[in-house]
Amino acid sequence: MKLPKTTLILILLALGLGGFVYFHEIQGATQQAGIQNKKQQIFAFTADDVQSLAVKTQNITLNLERNGQSDNPKWLIKSPISAPGNDPIVSYLLNLLVKAENNSTLSTPANQLGEFGLDQPQATINIKLKNQQSHQLILGKPDYNKGFLYAQVDPGTNSNGNINLLLVSPDFGNAVNRELSEWKQPENIINAPSTPQPTPTTSK
Repeated sequence: MKLPKTTLILILLALGLGGFVYFHEIQGATQQAGIQNKKQQIFAFTADDVQSLAVKTQNITLNLERNGQSDNPKWLIKSPISAPGNDPIVSYLLNLLVKAENNSTLSTPANQLGEFGLDQPQATINIKLKNQQSHQLILGKPDYNKGFLYAQVDPGTNSNGNINLLLVSPDFGNAVNRELSEWKQPENIINAPSTPQPTPTTSK
């Protein structure tokens, strides 16, 4: 049976519209998902995998180690003093490290690191895992709109002599640029009185 010309045109238009929707909606969504997948986490370890942290800023060099004897506190300051660590402060930094995402990657010659504040970084974080693996995150200055920090992860030089830089959350600056007193467990927790136990009554 021969279809009327008008019907044939309508069928072709419907097919054309269906193809347009497929390529622009379905394929577009797939491509967008691919872009989001490229925004991957920087590190693959978990917070429980971390055995020790060394945080070096322009003011202090701090060494923290997981407390193997107790969960209270979970972290101990080993230097420049020996003291219980402030678990919420350390956990905040760990959470940033575990969830850190690479928002962009750029390649630059090693002699241009000063332009990104990485020749004299605001902080260097050395991470040692329980399996003896080590990682390093070096934090430079903010980008032009202060939305991210320039950073190096496990620094190394490419075959072309350039160095890869990442853009990471500015929250890292807040997490590490602290006074030594903030890294210590608060005195009111250390000296908190134990809960009094009820006195047993004596029967008469």
